[in-house]
Amino acid sequence: MAETLISPGVFLQENDLSQITSGPITAGAAIVGPTVTGPVNIPTLVTTYSQYKSVFGAPFVSGGAAYEYLTSMAALNYFEQGGTSLLVTRVTSGSYTPATASINNLAGTPALVLETLSVGTVMNNNEASGSFGSLVSGSSANVRWEVTAFNSGSGEFNIILRRGDDYQNNKTVLETWNGLSLDPNQSNYIAYVIGDQTQTVSTDDLGNYYLQTTGSYQNNSRYIRVKTVNTPTPGYFNAFGQAQNQYTSSLPNVGSGSVNGAFGGATGAMFGSFGVEAVNFFENIPNGLADGSVAGRNIQGLRSTDYNTAINLLGNKDAYKFNLVYAPGLTYVNATSQVTAVVNTAQTRGDSIAVVDMVGYGQSIPTLLTQVTAFDSSYAATYWPWVQVRSRETGKLNFIPASTIVPAAYEYNDRVAAEWWAPAGLNRGGLPTVLQPERKLTSNDRDRVYQGSVNPIATFPGVGTVIYGQKTLQQKPSALDRVNVRRLLIALKDYIGQVAETLVFEPNTQVTRNRFLSQVNPYLESVQQRQGLYAFQVVMDDSNNTPDVIDRNQLVGSIYLQPTKTAEFIQLDFNVLPTGATFGQ
Repeated sequence: MAETLISPGVFLQENDLSQITSGPITAGAAIVGPTVTGPVNIPTLVTTYSQYKSVFGAPFVSGGAAYEYLTSMAALNYFEQGGTSLLVTRVTSGSYTPATASINNLAGTPALVLETLSVGTVMNNNEASGSFGSLVSGSSANVRWEVTAFNSGSGEFNIILRRGDDYQNNKTVLETWNGLSLDPNQSNYIAYVIGDQTQTVSTDDLGNYYLQTTGSYQNNSRYIRVKTVNTPTPGYFNAFGQAQNQYTSSLPNVGSGSVNGAFGGATGAMFGSFGVEAVNFFENIPNGLADGSVAGRNIQGLRSTDYNTAINLLGNKDAYKFNLVYAPGLTYVNATSQVTAVVNTAQTRGDSIAVVDMVGYGQSIPTLLTQVTAFDSSYAATYWPWVQVRSRETGKLNFIPASTIVPAAYEYNDRVAAEWWAPAGLNRGGLPTVLQPERKLTSNDRDRVYQGSVNPIATFPGVGTVIYGQKTLQQKPSALDRVNVRRLLIALKDYIGQVAETLVFEPNTQVTRNRFLSQVNPYLESVQQRQGLYAFQVVMDDSNNTPDVIDRNQLVGSIYLQPTKTAEFIQLDFNVLPTGATFGQ
């Protein structure tokens, strides 16, 4: 607020211009898939399942029937098993736009326009008003606004965001924004507080996708942004500290009620123009390629090509950090190039592992093993068969691909042990929400698929359903053909890489090398104590930093590791001895 200057003096004023440019979005895992609501092709971090639902929705009803995407089932499992952060990228078919709402001022003209972060016609609720201040088209998936108070003396007003399906006497408040201003010179300026940035997907000269940001202030609301301020009030107070008359009528008027609090104008139907009957969910997701025409939109209402932009965006290590990536619903059969791209993304990044599916529901072992031969990467792993679960949201029984639920086991493994422990077996590979696999594998079946680098999902009497393998898709036999070793290397490279980044542009001297060694050696010792390594050695001295290396402005370190192996094959010899035999000491 402006100060009234009456007598001479020195006046010290603070202007908060300290909005920090955020670093890479960091998450435990990244998931790509369709959702009910949310921004499209904008990787968005959520830290709880409740937050996931508020941004991306969960089940939805169409034609009187309840449906659910694999994305939401995967998110629920992920957080229930100990996951703490998930990077969600929503994909859709067709073109989508957000909904907008114009808020009138005291003079009866639009003071400002709000815009939803989520897109698609599901965000519209301004068609008609219902009883008790409800919105006929209001739903749990969309939002409404209400100006609860204004003060012309201070030039401030309050806005709350409500869920679209509430009514006047029973409000469901999602967010509260108090003490807002239309004065762009104040720190409580509405665009500064709520945010006004829009992100759109662009491509560079090499064909790589990136997000182009427009707007001045980062978005702090989970649901809306400020699109325009039509009646700003710069210098709301005159030199005497009084509100200027020409601005007092610019403030938003109290009210919401029904239509006045609604949003509208969004385009893009949830299922495009072909209707829910053409959408295939769960075990009905076909094995044929899902590209091309509308008829090809058979992966939960999407074509495989609808995933291309999202997968490409996640390749940017400077923008996003995660150690696991998956796209439930895609298989190598119905989305060959997209599954390949997910694996290539993990391998190119070098800091994550991809969990992918090879075939759809009801396929044979020979068909499964044929698909696996197309891969040779330690940065990917596949699991089979599909498993049956009961949806917590709809109560329905459905078969889902293994990638929907296996990443949750990874999170449980990391929570109770560490990344370099195997996310498999009775102790850390249990799948408690699985009712049954699509087929119970015999010992011979497990041998066949494991030999082909497919990790079997097994069922044991009295135990339940368990992940019973931890191979990567690397074909060459080595330590890196196991998931625990690959994830060990990912964890070590992440930590040691961050240490090395602090040395860039530092003097290439023994002091700098000692700084590196003093941080890396204790860390590796702690990994060894936690059973991640048998032995290690770090060399960064004159032997690998010769004068010619130093003259090339390089600092070289050599790290030697002996990763801990898991006991996957346990042999117990039972020796029957004759009566009277003595036992060796």
